[in-house]
Amino acid sequence: CLPSTPPRRRGHSPQPSDRTSAASYWTSDPYVKFKIAGKEVFRSRIIHKNLNPVWDEKVSLLIENLKEPLYVKVYDYDFGLQDDFMGSAYLRLESLEQKRPMEVTLTLKDVRYPAHNLGSLLLSVSIYPKEGITREATMHLRRSWKRSSKHQCQSLRLSEVHRKSQLWRGIVSISLIEGRNLKPMDNNGFSDPYVKFRLGHQKYRSKTMPKTLNPQWREQFDFHLYDEEGGVIDITVWDKDAGKRDDFMGRCQIDLSSLTKEHTHKLELNLEGGEGTLVMLVTLTASTAVSISDMSVNILDDPKERQAIVTRYVSPLRSFHNLKDVGVIQVKIIRAEGLMVADVTGKSDPFCVVELGNDRLQTHTVYKNLNPEWNKVFTFNVKDIHSVLEVTVYDEDRDRSADFLGKVAIPLLSIQNGEQKAYVLKNKPLTGPTKGVIYLEIDVIFNAVKAGIRTLTPVEQKYIEEEPRVSKQLLLRNFNRVKRCIMALINAGYYINSCLEWESPQRSLAAFVLFLLVVWNFEFYMIPLALLLTLAWNYILIISGKDTRTDMVMEDMLEDEEEEYDKDDKDSERKGFMNKLFAIQEVCISVQNALDEVASYAERIKNTFNWTVPFLSWLAIVALCVATVILYFIPLRYIVLIWGVNKFTKKLRDPYTIDNNELLDFLSRVPSDVQVVNYSHSSHKGRQIRS
Repeated sequence: CLPSTPPRRRGHSPQPSDRTSAASYWTSDPYVKFKIAGKEVFRSRIIHKNLNPVWDEKVSLLIENLKEPLYVKVYDYDFGLQDDFMGSAYLRLESLEQKRPMEVTLTLKDVRYPAHNLGSLLLSVSIYPKEGITREATMHLRRSWKRSSKHQCQSLRLSEVHRKSQLWRGIVSISLIEGRNLKPMDNNGFSDPYVKFRLGHQKYRSKTMPKTLNPQWREQFDFHLYDEEGGVIDITVWDKDAGKRDDFMGRCQIDLSSLTKEHTHKLELNLEGGEGTLVMLVTLTASTAVSISDMSVNILDDPKERQAIVTRYVSPLRSFHNLKDVGVIQVKIIRAEGLMVADVTGKSDPFCVVELGNDRLQTHTVYKNLNPEWNKVFTFNVKDIHSVLEVTVYDEDRDRSADFLGKVAIPLLSIQNGEQKAYVLKNKPLTGPTKGVIYLEIDVIFNAVKAGIRTLTPVEQKYIEEEPRVSKQLLLRNFNRVKRCIMALINAGYYINSCLEWESPQRSLAAFVLFLLVVWNFEFYMIPLALLLTLAWNYILIISGKDTRTDMVMEDMLEDEEEEYDKDDKDSERKGFMNKLFAIQEVCISVQNALDEVASYAERIKNTFNWTVPFLSWLAIVALCVATVILYFIPLRYIVLIWGVNKFTKKLRDPYTIDNNELLDFLSRVPSDVQVVNYSHSSHKGRQIRS
């Protein structure tokens, strides 16, 4: 098994394939494919608009048989169309001298046009036996075999071994956020834009946004980086036209070599050949071959580095310097155990995605393993101490999007520094556990003054969020949440009403005396004081271990979830799809009635001032005049005392009286908009009733 290393490639005057103008000159966007035994083992980057391209790329290939020639094919890249063939050649490896770099010139040919001059390729090729391999090639092959054949048999085919070694040089995550002021392409003054991305042979396409010049995509794409030195991502924007060819709206590029690794960059790219701008987030994550993220290299384990960072953030002298830089967080992704099986082989290919706000980093993939060890360290700048760190485990699938295996969400303020902790993986909505545990060690260092000031500013918008979907479980859960809040208010109202009804004379007397004392001695400073006392009381309950309200809320929510899932299981066994729809009828009716009640009272207030019913509007004028005079001459304290004494003594004065609210009674007489329409009898032109 021999490696072949062509470190340099140059093309000389290949046959042009593109025409840039009607009568000016021809050009091409060439790239090169390498094949062995019919399998593609490498593809170069694209050199745009050049007939004498210089690639200067390097790759190491494992050769099983020197008698198998290396087939080299040159193509002209046409985005959105089929790439044009520009010529090919064979490199006979057995004719080359081993252990010495050799310059090789390949003349490009096309069997369809044997007489045409298609140019040539210049390669520098070095062939080494496996036992005499150079240190550089040894390290590259060792990484390749470590990633690709650690959990597979040694007889894995060459193409698969090489593909895995190429895939994990790095990962490029692109979050396509939005477009601004794009060019109108349709007669209605709008466009239906979508975006195409290409890095080597990897292609992605965004969804189409209809009838807009400022589309909001909010989509995420991940590219596998072939070249450690980077590459160029080609981006084109197109207008979707049904039934005919889509219109080109502009293009731009991202030069990955200019981006720093392990950092999220916000880019605003102007479109060439069109109008407008694309806004996206780009993160370049290194793979296992990069040591900067290894467990052996982390800044907070070095006492001097840690002290320098603590001084930088915690020092009171720096509390008002760069308020957006609140702190730093270091996340150690150690390992996971007992993950779900995602492949037919009974294994998974897990990797981790770590997100903090709009920053997103990713580990390498551990192939064929349910107990992977990543041993990676990621460092983020903390912009908001109230952010939530999200760690998601996925299963890699090359032919489709990654499969979800589990997720944990950790508020930064709940982190205990330097403690290795096992977190149970949860499902996507984080409402229940799934299979597996992940081990993390997290350190957070932040400035409390900056964090407090940042709390009073708007929350940073998260660009990539999952689109909301209609969910029966989510609808029922939200309904139960609102119901619990409303029931708490209703129960408080029942308690106050029981005091007014003198159901317990001792309690009502105590409430009456307390009401008189508070109203008579009330000052505005007592409002924040009361809230302060409430916070202090709850804090005492928490530190004494007597506060179980949070646990009760969690138990209630989990019980609701379990009951709902149990119902779903029974429904799936005994009932059909229609019965599942009927199961949410009660919730829908309750929501419908509540919305009607709220809307009706809002419309009644509006109709009172719109003179929809003049009698009620005149009555409101009289009441408001009386209220104005009373409030002008009588202090508010005495008015509240009179109102409270009246409420407390009403039941004593008349045991059979029915308690009521005069304002709500008045509004109940005002018709809502629906009632106004129902009660109207005006005739409309052109509308007749025929018998």
